[in-house]
Amino acid sequence: MSDTLSTHHLTAETITPAGFEPYGVVLTPMEDGTPFTAEEAVLDVSNGIPRFYLMHLDDKSPEFVRVTRHLETTQTLMAVGDVEWTIAVAAPGLDAPALDDLRAFRIPPRTAITMRKGTWHAGPFFADPSMDFVNLELDDTNVTDHHNHRLDDAFGVRVVIDAE
Repeated sequence: MSDTLSTHHLTAETITPAGFEPYGVVLTPMEDGTPFTAEEAVLDVSNGIPRFYLMHLDDKSPEFVRVTRHLETTQTLMAVGDVEWTIAVAAPGLDAPALDDLRAFRIPPRTAITMRKGTWHAGPFFADPSMDFVNLELDDTNVTDHHNHRLDDAFGVRVVIDAE
């Protein structure tokens, strides 16, 4: 591979439940007492001990060379505060995603996503110097269930997410 990577651009689109359906579900505020929904049913942390925590991230500009998936658990993410963020995804079930399989979504404030088991992802990305996120996965996800695919090695690219 060359020492110089080409740039592959993705355009971030505003997330919608229909657009995100192959990758997971979009969760927005609902009234207290609302009955259990199909969107909530996607959550699956049955293969271990659930870990619900606040994740702090620094300097996550919208570019990447690697995507990750978790085969044993879904993952739920939501920004803390009224801020927008971005994530890139590719459908679960792919052994290794091609560049054309990648999509990027802008997540508005007060919105969470639950990614299906096996959904390839990179991010979250954001413009602020740092951000905090609510994260729900398994206690050992980042140790035993962290499967990576290097886009720089496979395709000689870095992926940059552009605004819509």
